[in-house]
Amino acid sequence: MTLDAGSHGLTAAHRRFLIRDAFVIAAVANAALNAFFAWAFTLGEESVPLIAVPLVEGPSVITDTVGTFFVLTFLTTLAITTGVWHQMRAGHLTSLRHAPGSFADRLPDTRLRRALRLGLLCMLVLGPVAVIVLAALDFGDLAIGEFVTYKAVFGVLLGALVTPLIAMVAFGDDPPASGSG
Repeated sequence: MTLDAGSHGLTAAHRRFLIRDAFVIAAVANAALNAFFAWAFTLGEESVPLIAVPLVEGPSVITDTVGTFFVLTFLTTLAITTGVWHQMRAGHLTSLRHAPGSFADRLPDTRLRRALRLGLLCMLVLGPVAVIVLAALDFGDLAIGEFVTYKAVFGVLLGALVTPLIAMVAFGDDPPASGSG
C-alpha cells in the first residue's frame, strides 16, 4: 500500500515510529553511546582541549564534534532505515511517496550510500558552523566528565535533528527483500 505523503500525511503508525523510535529510543541510545565513546577515547587523558591536531595530539572538542556530525548521521541512517524497512515488510508501516525530484527522492536507495551521503552532508553543512561557534565561545579545556556530558547532550540534540528526517526519507522507500539493500 502506498500513500501520497503530501495529500494524506503521516498515519498513526508513522507518528508512533517517529515518537518512540526516532525520538525516545534514539535519544537514549545517542546519549549512552556518545558518552561511552567520549569516555573511552579519553582514557588516560586529564582534559580535552578545544582544538588539537587530530590523531597526533589526542582528542579535541572541535575535531570530535565535527566527526560526530558524520558518524552519528551515518550510523543513524543505517539503523533507522533498517528499522523502517523492517516495519514496512512486517506490514506495520506503509510507504509514503516523496515528491518527484525532491531532496528525499534524489537520495540513494541503498542504506550504505544514503548513510555516506547524509553523513557527509551533515558534516559539511553543520561542521563549519560548529567550529565557528566553538571557537567563538573559546571555553578552553574540558575536564573528562565535562567532555563526556557535552558529548551525551550533543548526541541527543544532533540525533533529535537528524533522526526524524532520516525516518521521513525511509518512509518513502519500497524496502528491498530482507537482507539486501
